[in-house]
Amino acid sequence: MPEHLLVDYLFVLAFLAVGFVFAAIPIFLAFFITPRSMGLKKLVSYESGMIPIGGAWIKFGVAYYLFALIFLAFDVDVLYLFPVLLAYGSFPWRDLVEIVIFLAVISLAIVYAWCKGVFEW
Repeated sequence: MPEHLLVDYLFVLAFLAVGFVFAAIPIFLAFFITPRSMGLKKLVSYESGMIPIGGAWIKFGVAYYLFALIFLAFDVDVLYLFPVLLAYGSFPWRDLVEIVIFLAVISLAIVYAWCKGVFEW
């Protein structure tokens, strides 16, 4: 193996080591400065500064979670679409067809969610 490749691997190893150290420092710091006392308030759930009423095991409507997951999926898709639109341009018709196919797949997901009743409260 040529010598310059070993130097490149050493740089990669050094960056990995520095990354692990920077990731481990906050974990160990939090472990050492965290208070360890157990009081009555330690086990009480905290919700917006209000004293909790009732138990934690209540039923929630799953439609809220489905709506949030669909929003998250389309948010990520739109974030993907911006750089794709900026990178395209050398073959305008082919690029337009690819973007239309991408948006059609997203639209099919919206239609599917609508047919399943996710958007009905």
